[in-house]
Amino acid sequence: MTIAEVTELRLSVPEAGRRLLPLPVAAWHTTVGARTVDGIVKGDAVLVHGHLVRRFYRSGAGARSLTEVVATGIKKLEQPAA
Repeated sequence: MTIAEVTELRLSVPEAGRRLLPLPVAAWHTTVGARTVDGIVKGDAVLVHGHLVRRFYRSGAGARSLTEVVATGIKKLEQPAA
């Protein structure tokens, strides 16, 4: 039996000069690698490759949906020199 591990990230994506939109990202260690996400901390700029998945489910509050990115690659971007 193989156990797959996942790291969940919540990115803030700028919306054309308005506000930051939250975007959940699931990074499976078998695909992305645990070391890749270990060095990422709050405030880091990242480039994420993957595909969007929309999930539907029911809860006590009724039907809901969630859209997330299932990452196939993540790269921490270098900060520009001041």
